[in-house]
Amino acid sequence: MGKNAPRNVLAERYASDEMVAIWSPAHKIVLERKLWIAAMHTFRSLELERDIPLDAIKAYEATINDVNLESIAHREARLRHDVKAHIEEFNSLASQHIGRSVQYIHEGFTSRDPTDNTEQLQIFRSIQLVRDRTVALLSRLGSSMAQYETTDICGRSHLVPAQTTTLGKRFANIAEELLTGFERLEHLIGVYAMRGIKGPMGTQQDILSILKTPEKIRCFEFEMRKRLGFPRTLESTGQVYPRSLDFEVVSRLCQLGSPLGNMATMVRLMAGLDLMHEGFGEEQTGSSAMPHKVNSRTCERVCSLLDVLCGYQDMVSRLLGHQWLEGDVSCSVIRRVALPDSFFAIDGMIESAMTVLGEMEIFPGAIQAELERYLPFLSTTALLMYAVQKGMGREDAHAVIKKAALEALEHMREGGSNLFLSYLSDNEFFPWSETQRIASEANHGLAVEQTKAVLIRIQEIIKKYPDAAKYAPAPIL
Repeated sequence: MGKNAPRNVLAERYASDEMVAIWSPAHKIVLERKLWIAAMHTFRSLELERDIPLDAIKAYEATINDVNLESIAHREARLRHDVKAHIEEFNSLASQHIGRSVQYIHEGFTSRDPTDNTEQLQIFRSIQLVRDRTVALLSRLGSSMAQYETTDICGRSHLVPAQTTTLGKRFANIAEELLTGFERLEHLIGVYAMRGIKGPMGTQQDILSILKTPEKIRCFEFEMRKRLGFPRTLESTGQVYPRSLDFEVVSRLCQLGSPLGNMATMVRLMAGLDLMHEGFGEEQTGSSAMPHKVNSRTCERVCSLLDVLCGYQDMVSRLLGHQWLEGDVSCSVIRRVALPDSFFAIDGMIESAMTVLGEMEIFPGAIQAELERYLPFLSTTALLMYAVQKGMGREDAHAVIKKAALEALEHMREGGSNLFLSYLSDNEFFPWSETQRIASEANHGLAVEQTKAVLIRIQEIIKKYPDAAKYAPAPIL
């Protein structure tokens, strides 16, 4: 590849260093070598007739991090086989370290044994990292929920003033959806199964020739998944593991991304109404042409990354139901692009969302002014119930309130004040004193109680993962 080849913008600009490291070429080589070393240790524990010398295993362990991508690339160019190049390189490193030729890795394996299981290790570690980052995000959301728990605000449906809610509940709505995605991700982590060492056709024919009995095969698979940290091993696969697992993973990431997109959209809309902004650095520039602008650039980034992530979900869906018999590698291009980039996208979204929650600024005066402007309209359902209780038919009451409201809106659009209650008081069922009382109360229903209930769930997660909750993102571009 030429030096001027384009680089991965998702990795370089948006994702955290930790996520990028998991998917780096050098780290993938190290994970593959860990798989081989785990197999050698497991072989020794099963007391085979042909024992693998412990000093040989130690030689492999001593050189596991000696990754020379250029040397591996030269071998691959000669061999025209990536896994064979990796085998040759690792054997060479261990042999040089111990001072004699050693060739103990990849015994009983086919190429998909290291590649599929290594890629699954990358996936599994990535979803665990996403889980931890989500805990930190929930912690920050919880702080915002608690801070603005009782802050009344003009609730909007279809972006039109509707009823009173609280700013804390707006954050709680985001948190509730995020909690749902978090629970689904937790379940996935608990059941995610590695392919295991299955051989060319999935029959374990080659490794059976080494281990001799089905019982030792089962012990081998059990020890391997324990050493590598997987909760389960698939029992029956072909040459590759089912690619529907990849779709499930990316789908869970999309589900986590949805509340982040909703939060970013909330901030963008409220910023447009001058009720808050996402944070603005001392030397930050909103527009090169309009110096007054304070744009929601980070929230726009979150929304854009969600589009990218959903695009990858669509791409990965093309892997479903297209596996040829025991397996083929027509999936390789999609997986090489979509899997790492999906994790870079969700990681970038979480980093950006946490940054917004840490830097955002709320404008209480503007929130109160908006609430007071629309409060009479926000009380229409309470007024409707009041009239019904006084004996007026519901539909008749609805028509009276609607007429008064539309007349008041027309007056306001011409620059006048809100005369809704004055227009309404012409009807005997809506005496001025009662409508004034009802309309002066910002009734947010059970918003506070709902917010507290969601906050309790967040606090339980923080107790379970206290270290993850402390994470703070590095400064973003």
